[in-house]
Amino acid sequence: MSLIPVTILTGFLGSGKTTLLKRVLTEAHGQKIAVIENEFGEENIDNEILVNDTQENIIQMNNGCICCSIREDLRDTLQTLAEKKRKGELVFDRVVIETTGLADPGPVAQTFFMDEEIAEQYLLDSILTLVDAKHADAQLNDRQEARRQIGFADQIFISKTDLVAADEVKALTHRLTHMNPRAPQKAVHFGDVAIADVFDLRGFNLNAKLDIDPDFLKADDHGHNHEGHDHVHGEHCDHPSHAAEQGHHHVHDDDVKSFVFRSDKAFSPARLEDFLGAIVNIYGPRMLRYKGVLNMEGTERKVIFQGVHQLMGSDLGPAWADGETKTSKMVFIGIDLPKDIFMQGLEQCLV
Repeated sequence: MSLIPVTILTGFLGSGKTTLLKRVLTEAHGQKIAVIENEFGEENIDNEILVNDTQENIIQMNNGCICCSIREDLRDTLQTLAEKKRKGELVFDRVVIETTGLADPGPVAQTFFMDEEIAEQYLLDSILTLVDAKHADAQLNDRQEARRQIGFADQIFISKTDLVAADEVKALTHRLTHMNPRAPQKAVHFGDVAIADVFDLRGFNLNAKLDIDPDFLKADDHGHNHEGHDHVHGEHCDHPSHAAEQGHHHVHDDDVKSFVFRSDKAFSPARLEDFLGAIVNIYGPRMLRYKGVLNMEGTERKVIFQGVHQLMGSDLGPAWADGETKTSKMVFIGIDLPKDIFMQGLEQCLV
């Protein structure tokens, strides 16, 4: 039986998750979707699209989709759904997990790697993060959960851009890019999103996006110098929103940051494995997402690697093309990660 694809939908309170979800559930795309809601009732999907048969926390909708509330463990809910699908009691093609606005998507993502039974039945496709353009700055300043949701994202949807000035949207996209350059950003209106932008993004597929994202591999990292304005409020400032006191919006010391390592030299596999093992051991809880295309000594193929927190995996990709520069590119997204330690350590792993 083929694996059931899973999309994690996250975003701060009021960012439009339920609006997007309703659109996905009611659009005629021919797919039957099982939705798992973290807290049923808090942001309930509107009752008119539900059939009022609430046996076992699983609600069959009138369009054939399914909605479940997690009243126990996520793992148990996933097991129950897979079992009912196997027995033919429920029919669905994919699963969407809507987290609460205050949730950290990390532990949800880890469920699909740490639990063998779940990994044998489900495939994590991507983490989608919704951002409310009107309130994003204050939320990102004040709430670490909001910053973590950006760090984990494979795709960022920005809602309510029509309610703010164009320069504010530009400043927000600039800030989000600084936090997570590997996630494409898209402005959306009231859940009016193409299904192709929501499903089958393969954010967790090791071989899917080899080139991470072409734009952020430009030498100057988007043409602005990060080093100069990284630490405006002090290294670990907790900043309840200082937008007003700063006088300008574009300077933020977010604890979620990204940096890229590049080299045209090959890595020593043994040294790199030791180094990555050591940093994941120490900094794993603060490493939100990391991904890379590596030139490894002893193989003519690209090595693709990625991880979430302490969980890391690698895979052989395609061969380097004739005449292609064998450049290793790695991106790290995390909370107050010591960039200099990572960069120096990776340099020492080169042949």
